[in-house]
Amino acid sequence: MQTIDWIVLSLTLFTIVAYGTYQTRGSKNVQDYLKGGNTSKWWTIGLSVMATQASAITFLSTPGQAFNDGMGFVQFYFGLPIAMIVICMVFIPLYHRLQVYTAYEFLENRFDLKTRTLTAILFLIQRGLAAGITIFAPAIILSVVLGWNLLLLNIIIGILVIIYTVSGGTKAVNVTQKHQMVVIFTGMIIAFVLIVNKLPENITFSNALDIAGASGKMDILDFSFDLNNRYTFWSGIIGGTFLMLSYFGTDQSQVQRYLSGKSVREMQLGLMFNGLFKVPMQFFILLVGVMVFVFYQFNKAPVNFNPVATEVVLNTEYAEEYEQLQVEQDAIYNTKQLLIADFIANKNEASIAGVASANAKNDSIRARARHLIDKAGEVKGVKVESNDKDYVFINFILNNLPRGLIGLLLAVILSAAMSSTSSELNALASTTTIDLFKRNTRERSDTEMVKVSRWFTLGWGIMAILVACVANLAENLIQLVNIIGSIFYGNVLGIFLLAFFVKHVKGQAVFIAAIITQFLVIALFLLNQYEYINLPFLWLNFVGCAIVMGIAMLIQSISKLPA
Repeated sequence: MQTIDWIVLSLTLFTIVAYGTYQTRGSKNVQDYLKGGNTSKWWTIGLSVMATQASAITFLSTPGQAFNDGMGFVQFYFGLPIAMIVICMVFIPLYHRLQVYTAYEFLENRFDLKTRTLTAILFLIQRGLAAGITIFAPAIILSVVLGWNLLLLNIIIGILVIIYTVSGGTKAVNVTQKHQMVVIFTGMIIAFVLIVNKLPENITFSNALDIAGASGKMDILDFSFDLNNRYTFWSGIIGGTFLMLSYFGTDQSQVQRYLSGKSVREMQLGLMFNGLFKVPMQFFILLVGVMVFVFYQFNKAPVNFNPVATEVVLNTEYAEEYEQLQVEQDAIYNTKQLLIADFIANKNEASIAGVASANAKNDSIRARARHLIDKAGEVKGVKVESNDKDYVFINFILNNLPRGLIGLLLAVILSAAMSSTSSELNALASTTTIDLFKRNTRERSDTEMVKVSRWFTLGWGIMAILVACVANLAENLIQLVNIIGSIFYGNVLGIFLLAFFVKHVKGQAVFIAAIITQFLVIALFLLNQYEYINLPFLWLNFVGCAIVMGIAMLIQSISKLPA
């Protein structure tokens, strides 16, 4: 990075933090601090909801996901518009009528205090872990690629978020997220334009899509019922709908975004805005990753994009074998130039097969490289990440973008981390304050409650930093966040659906069913991890929801449990 990159990066982040702190200074009551004074317009809500979900993980992992596996990941979001319609029709009017600060207040009115408390605790566990990961995700990548200290990065990102979130609460989160989304959209559009412009002069955007399609990267829809395929149309429509219903309808980090709206109409418009534009946004980010794949059809790429992994393997007895893989990949690259030229000229079955075969061989070489890295890590006795999906896009940025724009794209990544983390800290503090502290202690003044909320925000911020400091990389960071959510979301959603639609089921039955279900879902996840069963994590949302509803209705029907 050059001086201009540091200037762009520093000014962008400083401006966002300073603006959010200044604009929302002096929140004196709980209404202002936890619900933003109910002044948010629909576009603020819509952008805030999108910014909360679009973490740094989205902009680090999603392009790498597309680089490796193509556009199919977009199916994960197919359930989103359906979920938005249901939430606008059912959840929002109810929350607004009850004037709740958190989604879990409703559960006490419908069931009892212990069910409200249990659901709030389930939220605090999963969202507390996720908050740490949203800090850790950009920190681990930037530390590896730029050589920055990981621990220091975790602390810096966490402190920046804590400053304005503690100061201004919900309103600070909403205000800053509008500007963070502007930075994010600007940076990604510039990156996309530059990637396309860096392709050879004779390669049009249409040609680029054809090249990607020849290697299966443009295969968007998969209508198979094969559970070995993690992302299909059906898992997106069914599992995705249940995940999005729970996330946007019962997760306080999202509920708090639209509870700050001026009216039911503003809340509904904000969520429908998200429902309309979220899928195209994810499609575009994936397309950026596909264009990076096309870029590396005409430019030599490392056999593995994680520089630390490469360094580890080159300092073991596997170094010569690893270097030979790079030679083989370079040879395929040279062959591929002729195959692509033939494909552009003819676009017949033979030329398509030639390009696809060359890229399949390249994928095989990259798989062998990952295997060598894993063996080298065992020899060295260190944990090293051989799966380089999360490093593809950041490597492209650092090695191919002009000076100044590198700083802007790094600001995009860090802004996304800050926007998601601020929402999560704000929601964690609200839930702790309203559902646990206020409900179980004596009555306090507004001034005291704001102070308590600020202390809880600070506490959760410190907790998120600590989680970030001890986290480990999963196969892919964006999957890790969705896995954590899927373990808890189905159970929580089932509790809310029982509350909304199954009036004869009472609190005691739901409480018992929720505890049983959570253990069962965790057991199913572990059984799948150890390959005793085949149940992709996205289906846990549907399964967890169905189990808790079924068990609760069964318990209620065979017993005379009180409300």
